[in-house]
Amino acid sequence: MSGISAARALAGLGALVTVVDGGDSDTHRTRAAELRALGIEVRLGDAVTLPEGTELVVTSPGWKPSSPLFQAAAEAGVDVVGDVEIAWRLRGPDAAPWLAITGTNGKTTTTQMLASILGAAGLRTAAVGNIGTPIIDVVLSRGDEGAEPYDVLAVELSSYQLHWAPSLRAHSAAVLNLAPDHLDWHGSMEAYAADKGRIFEGNTVACVYNVADRATEDLVREADVEEGCRAIGFTLGAPGPSQLGVVDGILVDRAFVADRYKNAQELAEVSDINPPAPHNIANALAAAALARAFGVEPAAVREGLRNFRPDAHRIAHVADVDGVTYIDDSKATNTHAAEASLAAYDPIVWIAGGLAKGATFDELVQRSAKRLRGAVLIGADRALIREALARHAPEVPVVDLDRTDTGAMSEAVREAARLARPGDTVLMAPACASMDMFTNYNKRGEAFAEAVHALAAESA
Repeated sequence: MSGISAARALAGLGALVTVVDGGDSDTHRTRAAELRALGIEVRLGDAVTLPEGTELVVTSPGWKPSSPLFQAAAEAGVDVVGDVEIAWRLRGPDAAPWLAITGTNGKTTTTQMLASILGAAGLRTAAVGNIGTPIIDVVLSRGDEGAEPYDVLAVELSSYQLHWAPSLRAHSAAVLNLAPDHLDWHGSMEAYAADKGRIFEGNTVACVYNVADRATEDLVREADVEEGCRAIGFTLGAPGPSQLGVVDGILVDRAFVADRYKNAQELAEVSDINPPAPHNIANALAAAALARAFGVEPAAVREGLRNFRPDAHRIAHVADVDGVTYIDDSKATNTHAAEASLAAYDPIVWIAGGLAKGATFDELVQRSAKRLRGAVLIGADRALIREALARHAPEVPVVDLDRTDTGAMSEAVREAARLARPGDTVLMAPACASMDMFTNYNKRGEAFAEAVHALAAESA
């Protein structure tokens, strides 16, 4: 999406654009034909090289920095940037400020929460970046006839996008959490964290960090920000000065008040958050902090959180069958996300497995073992989870399904139902990517929901 958006935008501004892509599928060829109709040259196939005369390379976020194309660009003295960098450069003089969000997990939910809060405040906004409409399209829409200008943008940014966006300077930004992920792309945890930390560079009003995750505060300390920019923490506990937190089931602001050492402002109730799982409360606090940094009143924070509905496959309640609750968190594609999901329920029959992406599972199992009634394992790398369970939770019964076809999900749900007791939660939080069995995590979640509904129909 971002590559096509960048190509169209740059060609529309008069640039001579060549698109290169290693793929050559029917979909690639269809998209190539559409771009060629706009006068854009397209080269498909494995031999991706730097076109002669290139003055700038705009990369799709997923391409690794070590790719030969970028090495050739460096040797030729050609800059490599991403679509977010291009969008930032194309902003007009009166462009809407960016409230930016990154983190290993929770980015999309927090960005959507923020957009809901900003909308409740009567501001024209959009959730953009690593979500929804490509950010270049939104930035360039400022000139569309009859289009009202945006007041502010809620911008989700991945570590990939931040790596390729050296000029970005947000109004305010948040790093929700940091845990090992995408290390095959970044090369190390240090490089991954450094790319996440780029989101704080040049912030003008607030750098929002997670009090429970010291690494996010360290990124604030290391950032070069504008004079007067403040460090704002969020916590699931009682907040200190310059923090947002929770007191007796109420979201409280001690950062954006007249005297943060003496006063506090009620923003919303935990019950206003859907669902009120601990990590989702943290998401809401981060979104509220960014909104308050932009001057949004408490009533709009409450209304925005009440209006928000999460996307599918994020700790989504599917059904209750024979006294057992079935929860779809297919979006939990790494151990950090799965741990947050497991912390929200007790006792649990856990459905897990898929592509581990180099992850290890010992810490996850150690921290969650006491909550587990049983586990059902699927996918190519399920043995890694099975071995961690054997080391740290040997008393937990485990069903190891030796199959990777999509029909395995139906069997997994049935096995989970067999292990569960009334009052338990069957939680699909795979802690792994889905591509060994499914097109994406959405398809995996849909397969889980279909299997649960089939079980409910039989039980009716």
